[in-house]
Amino acid sequence: MKININADVGESFGRYKIGNDEELVPLIGSASIACGMHAGDPAVMARTIDIALRHGTSIGAHPGFDDRWGFGRRRIDMRPDDLEHLVAYQIGALQGIAAGRGAKVTHVKPHGALNNMAIQDHEYALAIGRGIRAADASLVYVANFGSAMYHAAQELGLKVAREFYADRNYDDDGNIISRTFAQAMITDPGLAAEHVVRAVTEGNVVSVTGKLVEVAVDSICIHGDEPTAVAVAVAVRRALQDAGYEIVPLPNLALSSKPH
Repeated sequence: MKININADVGESFGRYKIGNDEELVPLIGSASIACGMHAGDPAVMARTIDIALRHGTSIGAHPGFDDRWGFGRRRIDMRPDDLEHLVAYQIGALQGIAAGRGAKVTHVKPHGALNNMAIQDHEYALAIGRGIRAADASLVYVANFGSAMYHAAQELGLKVAREFYADRNYDDDGNIISRTFAQAMITDPGLAAEHVVRAVTEGNVVSVTGKLVEVAVDSICIHGDEPTAVAVAVAVRRALQDAGYEIVPLPNLALSSKPH
């Protein structure tokens, strides 16, 4: 049995450091690297790619809104064609730096407010997908199970990886709780591990109201900017291995562009 763990990394900028990529990347299978809009810069992208190469971790683009001030977590209304170009632009930036270091970008995972809006907005989800397809139609679209992004990937013929969040609580509709609420984050490594193993082995998650919500999982996300990210990754990785799962890069999973 194979499963992927991904983390949002490469989110430092210049002399400002966010997260602990050196310790986190060896614990995961795939690294989603910021592309210079919500965070990151060319030097940070290059360093993060080098860390991933050292540990056999696959790399992906982590595009977000052009919003360094808000770390990409502020909602921005855009025309779908402008969003499509913004996504393709960011993927292309990472592809260029990766090519110079002998690496290949293999997935795309939207960041922050862009991701949250595209979960429900089909036009945003399609625009992201068209941006992915323009850059490289073989890229995996990482999307929440059942979301507009999940369906857009299938509509566009893109491979899709169904994502579950190790460090986020869910509502009754299967969406993650907004960070504006105190119960949004799971910072306890043991609770995060239980949360993930249940989702992977039983196919459901307990919402904040106690409701069982169906989920399907190919990839588990850990937010690299959280102070507890490394501890959560250690606990989640160990729990999945104890449950009989092998942690692998996304390209090692048998992913499909057709409905699961």
